[in-house]
Amino acid sequence: MPAIRQVISTLTQDGKELMGPDVLAYHYPDNNILNGSLLTVESNHFAVLKSRGAILNVYDTGQYVIQTPDRPIIGAFQQAFFGGNSPWQYEVIYVNRAKLILEVSGIAYSREMAEMGYHVSCYVHVDTKDDALKLVQHMPMAGHYVSMKEVNWYAGPVIEQSINKIVQLTELERVNEKMPEILELVKDHLQEFLSVYGLTLNDVKALVYPKDERMKELIALRAFGLSELDAVRYYTAMIMASKGVVSAPNMAIGEPFFVGNPQVAAQRVTKLLGNES
Repeated sequence: MPAIRQVISTLTQDGKELMGPDVLAYHYPDNNILNGSLLTVESNHFAVLKSRGAILNVYDTGQYVIQTPDRPIIGAFQQAFFGGNSPWQYEVIYVNRAKLILEVSGIAYSREMAEMGYHVSCYVHVDTKDDALKLVQHMPMAGHYVSMKEVNWYAGPVIEQSINKIVQLTELERVNEKMPEILELVKDHLQEFLSVYGLTLNDVKALVYPKDERMKELIALRAFGLSELDAVRYYTAMIMASKGVVSAPNMAIGEPFFVGNPQVAAQRVTKLLGNES
């Protein structure tokens, strides 16, 4: 019946796309799909047709006339037994096949049990119709959307475990030297985990950094070749100088400050600085 043919699509009536960059899967809200409905699948989507939990078909890009195995039940029989509705329930789930961003942040601990923050960004996508089928079968859907935020919740523990496996055995100052190993381990573990859900991992980027701001400053000073003691002194001197404390230079060079005779103090500081240069 052409007059009642239903068009199934991810576009709204005003042409707005419902599957944005943060949507992995979308459940078409009308499950009263009839025989002969027109299914539209965009170039960056897959579509999965289900009936009461069973997978009937997976569609690639294009337009399809849905041929459902049931036939219309009309008249008094339909009204009496099914309240006027078809006894078969059909669902369409769209799967986004574009590259989407998975992002996870958390805290790891170095060998000294210092807090290290991390931020991991990954590009993932659904590659084939078989992968779309895996996603629909294994990824729970609460409501009509599966967002990337929900995927982040699944991937978070895997990433945390992979990062901590290396960071916990590494000294704070040497964590950045281990970044190639960290990236490789995260990529291996994450791809193995995501493949269950039909997701292919394209690229991984990670940043691991000291959580404490003071530790960042001290490590930066150590990068100039200062010893641990000198780095602490210079860091303290910078704080003192920012507050206008006149004895900040003395703290930097490790010399006492003479309150009663500031000229002597200034001469000693100038002499020491001259010897260092």
